[in-house]
Amino acid sequence: MINEIGFIGIGTLGRPVAIRLINAGYKLTVFDIREEAICTLTALGAHRANSPSDVASKVPVVLVCLPTPEIVREVALGRDGIVNGTSVKLYIDLSTTGTIVSQVVADGLREKDISVLDSPVSGGIAAAAKGGLTLMVSGPSALFEEYRPLLESIGKQVIHVGEKVGLGQTMKLINNLLSATALAVSSEAFVLGAKAGLDPEMMLQVVNSSSGRNSATADKFPKSVLPRTFDYGFKTSLAYKDIKLCIEQAETLGVPMWVGNAVKQLWGFAVSQGAGPMDFTTIIQYIEAWAGVEVRGKQRRS
Repeated sequence: MINEIGFIGIGTLGRPVAIRLINAGYKLTVFDIREEAICTLTALGAHRANSPSDVASKVPVVLVCLPTPEIVREVALGRDGIVNGTSVKLYIDLSTTGTIVSQVVADGLREKDISVLDSPVSGGIAAAAKGGLTLMVSGPSALFEEYRPLLESIGKQVIHVGEKVGLGQTMKLINNLLSATALAVSSEAFVLGAKAGLDPEMMLQVVNSSSGRNSATADKFPKSVLPRTFDYGFKTSLAYKDIKLCIEQAETLGVPMWVGNAVKQLWGFAVSQGAGPMDFTTIIQYIEAWAGVEVRGKQRRS
């Protein structure tokens, strides 16, 4: 079993994933454009590389965890990209890249006899640190089974969604559209309740024991919205990026997205107002501003 692997992208999510791999006994060679990110992992025993192609020239398996499709494409296929490595045989993409870019990257890497597993993840930073991510993997089933132990070292649910590279991305975009929609409509509902005079904590108790329960009310609201910490760990710009990618794929396939397009407009408005770098739970603040009310838990009320 191969235990020497590369890891590119030591960001908010990539860092805890890489640490999990080190703790699982894998020998990592790492690269990131930020020196401090590299130093975090070399302090734990990882080896430093100077570029994506350098990583891919040192190890047979390279994982990437990157923020945008454009960066993924450059890291994979650019002048100093993985495609120019001399040792790499397998590329695993943990990013949310979108179906089109994932297929373009896969085609480019296959020209150099580099196999591909498309494996976007879901669960957030806390799950990544605990090895509790959900991995949506697409690619040849034999390849998936061969590297299942590697994937299971970072994920609690490792699901093979299809043989065709890109289906993992489709599944992830669908999941993220549902998540963003739940957060948006829950924000509207709770602002309505607060404006009418309902207690937000009581509302949360009722909703979470009733049919309105969703991922936002069960997790994001009690952790980040009602306490007004807005620190769940996912940027608004990335949420908007994922929604756009999902709507674009729906348009390509001829699937109507009446609700999805409304959700896209709300998140796009937030980004246009400067919320891009902020946590995506701050979406509620724009609805609060229109309504002239705040949704607060009792412990943070003045």
